[in-house]
Amino acid sequence: MRYLFFTLFLFAIGLQSNAQQELTLEQAVLQQWGSFYPQHTAAVKWIPGTSNYSFVSADYLTLKKGNVKNDKAEDLVTLAELNDWTGMTFPWMRIDRWKDENSFYAHNAGKFFLVDIAAKKATALVELPDGADNAEMCYENMQVAYTVDNNLYIRGEKNAENRITNEEAHIVSGQAIARREFGIVDGIFWSTSGKFLAFYQKDESMVADYPLLDITTPTGSLNSIKYPMAGQTSEKPKVGIYNVASKKTVYIQPRGADDDYLTNVSWGPKDEFVYVVEVNRNQDHAKVQKYNAETGDFVATLFEEQNEKWVEPEHALHFVNDNQFVYMSERDGFMNLYLYSDKGDLVKQLTTNKWVAQSIIGHDAAGNVYFQGTGESPLQTNYFKVNIGSGKQTALTNDGTHSATFSADFAYFFDAMSSHDTPNLEGIYETKKRKKLREVLKADNPYEGVTMGTAEIGTIEAGDNETVLYHRLIKPSNFDPSKKYPVLVYVYGGPHAQLITDSWLDGASLWMYWMAEQGYLVYTVDGRGSANRGFAFESCIHRQLGTKEMEDQLQGVQYLQSLPYVDGERLAVHGWSFGGYMTTSLMLRNAGVFNVGVAGGPVTDWSYYEVMYGERYMDQPSQNVKGYKESSLMNYVENLKGDLLLIHGTIDDVVVMQHNYALVQAFVEAGVQMDFFPYPMHKHNVRGKDRVHLMRKVLTYVIEHNK
Repeated sequence: MRYLFFTLFLFAIGLQSNAQQELTLEQAVLQQWGSFYPQHTAAVKWIPGTSNYSFVSADYLTLKKGNVKNDKAEDLVTLAELNDWTGMTFPWMRIDRWKDENSFYAHNAGKFFLVDIAAKKATALVELPDGADNAEMCYENMQVAYTVDNNLYIRGEKNAENRITNEEAHIVSGQAIARREFGIVDGIFWSTSGKFLAFYQKDESMVADYPLLDITTPTGSLNSIKYPMAGQTSEKPKVGIYNVASKKTVYIQPRGADDDYLTNVSWGPKDEFVYVVEVNRNQDHAKVQKYNAETGDFVATLFEEQNEKWVEPEHALHFVNDNQFVYMSERDGFMNLYLYSDKGDLVKQLTTNKWVAQSIIGHDAAGNVYFQGTGESPLQTNYFKVNIGSGKQTALTNDGTHSATFSADFAYFFDAMSSHDTPNLEGIYETKKRKKLREVLKADNPYEGVTMGTAEIGTIEAGDNETVLYHRLIKPSNFDPSKKYPVLVYVYGGPHAQLITDSWLDGASLWMYWMAEQGYLVYTVDGRGSANRGFAFESCIHRQLGTKEMEDQLQGVQYLQSLPYVDGERLAVHGWSFGGYMTTSLMLRNAGVFNVGVAGGPVTDWSYYEVMYGERYMDQPSQNVKGYKESSLMNYVENLKGDLLLIHGTIDDVVVMQHNYALVQAFVEAGVQMDFFPYPMHKHNVRGKDRVHLMRKVLTYVIEHNK
């Protein structure tokens, strides 16, 4: 669910005028990442063996080259030339990676090419069959692994195809498992040299089918998905290892229970060993396991981690030399970096920060490990390096939210920064001296000439009266402190999400500024349980989802009611997914605080949610009867005061529609009126042009009912 909170999608519709204008809801919903996206340099990639980098022109029609010191860009390839050389129709200029100074790899519509700029030609490498998905190119052996339906294949020179698996329908190979928890986003993992291919496989034969109704067929039809609900039978995972030369596959199975989780597949530097982090079903015990890549034989458990609440490995092992790797762990309360030998001995804790490291970027020849993290402010994203030998940590960026792209040797990095006051500021830096070589771009305010309100970031105390929480208040452009304003509280409140950041628009969605112009204040609190504050902050919600999160939202309400310009009798709340759960919880378990609630795709009973996420935070239903009962919203329907609108996509495969149906049924049985609106044939998020309809439905409901 970490990726499922209510987000905007990319659509670009041109503005009609540069004159002062009122923001329309259509613009607010569709153009935040289009016409209103700040000026930026797109698709930056460093060219190996040089101090040059490539990027794509603002119109996405030309590949250009820049230099670390020279601000004069050079055209390399136009989209027309790329299409002519490849015989394809690339929709826009894009490349996968550079091979050398004069050639790069690119693919489109299942066809892979090596494009030679100097020779002005493209060489076809591999063409995938119709229906191919999850393609992963190995540039070391020029072969592509991919899936068709639930089986795994490889194609290479002359499109020779090898079928790796030939399983029954309930056996799925080469795709992400565990419903993309534990940082799992892929199912195919080429080894460093391309000698081996590791892949996930899951047996779903014992997982219950869940029916989704397709209304596009004449009589309607059912599309059944495998959906393991909390406490029910789960999938059984394996990791396959395919030997490209021998064309043989060996399998790694869990060493504990057959429904343990196999996470964070990692290759050693010499392709001799595969590393897998095995997590038990209770998610309180993780083991870093080492296997022989040739035979699949178990070699050793390198080390273990346990926690009475949960352990959640999300990052692959990062090898810094032939026999040492860096592991990311929250064991000391914050995500930090630990150096291990390949035998499992802890060499040292590399970082001891009281803030969150987010990901490892890479390492250089001098023994520096580069990583991304918050730094001292949890609202920011910055880059750091730490030296393996000395342990010295150096901040490479500071202030704001940064996105950096490093050259292959880490000598330079291209940095793009935004903050509360800065739409986008780009520069090139020399890494060793942290020296800015030149400024690339300073974006103008894309909302110049548009009537916009303002956002303020501050802090309040949490419900425990000691933890600091960050909050954001958006005011209209014509704000008058002598008036009383109604408030819309936008909430998510769950793990792995952070709504308030030191970035352009402060992490807010543009529709919130539109809502402010309708005479509202729009307010958000990142309560306990949310991301980037450390393990204690996030894990206090264990076994009692919604309880402490609601306490913190009510602290926000108290703050609002202390403001002289807030109409404390006209409060509304809206959220999606976990935010939908929070919205409904606040309307039912704290009835009377809010006049209006609009809950999108809400969880209503955690026993209906999937195993991997649900059991991490709530344990299994049989292990936490009290917690499941107290968090089930069906038990509170008679409490409703005010107006509640429930919304759901009819083919939601994340928070299945059973959640809302069961809640509606409980309302009906209790004789309590509420409102319900389905979005036919939409999944967990309503996307495309229909999102405008969605937001108009949400915000109009709030305005009309929050009297």
